[in-house]
Amino acid sequence: MDSLGALNAFVQAAETRSFTLAGRQLGVSSSAVGKAIARLEARLGVRLFHRSTRTITLTPEGTLFLERCRRIFCEVEAAELELAQTQGAPRGRLRVSMPIVGMLMMPTLSAFMRAYPDIELDLDFTDRVVDVIEEGFDGVVRAGEVSDSRLMSRVLGTFRLMLVASPDYLRRKGTPRKPEDLLAHACLHHRFATNGKLEPWPLRKGRGELALPSAAVANTIEPLIYMAEQGLGITCLPDFAIRRQLAQGTLVEVLDGHTHHRGTFRMLWPSSRYLSPKLRVFVDFMAKHLFAT
Repeated sequence: MDSLGALNAFVQAAETRSFTLAGRQLGVSSSAVGKAIARLEARLGVRLFHRSTRTITLTPEGTLFLERCRRIFCEVEAAELELAQTQGAPRGRLRVSMPIVGMLMMPTLSAFMRAYPDIELDLDFTDRVVDVIEEGFDGVVRAGEVSDSRLMSRVLGTFRLMLVASPDYLRRKGTPRKPEDLLAHACLHHRFATNGKLEPWPLRKGRGELALPSAAVANTIEPLIYMAEQGLGITCLPDFAIRRQLAQGTLVEVLDGHTHHRGTFRMLWPSSRYLSPKLRVFVDFMAKHLFAT
């Protein structure tokens, strides 16, 4: 058990890049973490960390050892979870990274919390590309393709971007019949928070790219929904984010025949990690309910 504790101290220090932070997570002092790792290095006969006055970084040997330690703890976790699964409903803390647009998924997330009250959701909303393994997430929800061979994935559903406006705006300004008509309209744009670029509207290619006018720009979706409902212009939004507005008629689609888009949301998790009961029910629930019509 002392060896397992030393391995845990090493993993925590490697993931936080800090003896101090590792100590806080383990409830011990930074010096205790440092001594445990020093004893581990002495027993293994290799240096696991490069140390400086400000940071610690893994040596090549430390990097190899970290992956092996993670597998060990995954097996321990799997054994514990298999036993816990026989004791009742899934439980425990579930750390998930969601895109900022994930705020619009809150009805589904709230329904999950009601269905599984013993699971504590720890949600991190960001559009930056997180490292699922290095940052210790159980899973992430993201749009787009998967290129990381370390990750497993499951499709949660598909969506499409559509151009919408309020009926009041279209009565006042007219309904565009072709993409070029947008040049005479107030356009409400979404800016990617990660790179500062405007999200392109999915207009079918014809006479080249249109330099669409800009009445407003926002780096989250909710302000665009509000401004469009208030009759301030035309905007481009994912269909799942505006189901209620479309059903109630506060927003209507425009230029349907001139747009094309299909996106996919996926749940990703480390391929080396046992799919715990809490993660399994979360993935199943999201896949079943997130894009249910």
